[in-house]
Order: sequence, then C-alpha cells, then structure tokens
Amino acid sequence: MDSLRLKRNFALVSANGKEVAEFFYADLFGREPQLRRLFPVAMTRQHEKLLAALSHIVPMIDDTARLVPYLRELGRRHGGFGVAREHYPQVGASLLATLAFFSGPEWDDDLERDWQEAYGLVSEIMSEAAAETVF
Repeated sequence: MDSLRLKRNFALVSANGKEVAEFFYADLFGREPQLRRLFPVAMTRQHEKLLAALSHIVPMIDDTARLVPYLRELGRRHGGFGVAREHYPQVGASLLATLAFFSGPEWDDDLERDWQEAYGLVSEIMSEAAAETVF
C-alpha cells in the first residue's frame, strides 16, 4: 500500500466536501437499503462524522501505533449502533465507488488496490473491536 498515494488521492477527493458523503450514503443505501435503518433521518451530522473519520484515518494510515486505538474505539461505537461484521464489505464497496467517482481520471488499478488494502485494515480492526463490545 502506497500511503502517500492514498493521502494525495484523499486530498483530491475530500476537496468535494459534503458531496462525497452524500454520494457515499446514496450509493450505500442504493446497494443495501436495509442499512438505512441504522442511520438518523437527518443525515447532515452523519455526513460530517464520515468526513471527519476519514480525515482522521487517512493521515495515520501508516502509523499503526496511533491508528489502531482510534479504529478500535470507532469500531466499538459502530458495534453499539448495530453495525455488524457483514456490513463492512458493503460499506467498503460504496467507499471504493465514491473514491473512484471523485478521483476521476486519477483512479487506476494501483490506487484501487491501495484503497482496498487500507480499507481491509480499517474494517478488520473495527469489526474485531465491535465484536468485543458487550451489550
């Protein structure tokens, strides 16, 4: 995984602000309408949370000492909201679709593999932490 390439790409994508979050959730709910029930009716704050989390994760993607504790806490919170391990691939597919759309001609096989690897790491840590959550 080329973390510098990911960081540059995320800077490009995130310049589109709330459109990124709107696209992501539209894609996710189009793919998996049953997931809509896990989210609030008004999505503005959720859009902000998504962008904030990504903006926190991407700069630390190559610093596991800082990244892992953040992802574990994020995973525990998501587990408390009803997010299950089987939801992560669906979210990943929507994230990749969103990144590809906003990357435009910069998107290529190498960048896609980098994002897949990064998301695999993130989702694994988060889903493990969520599974440890006791209700």
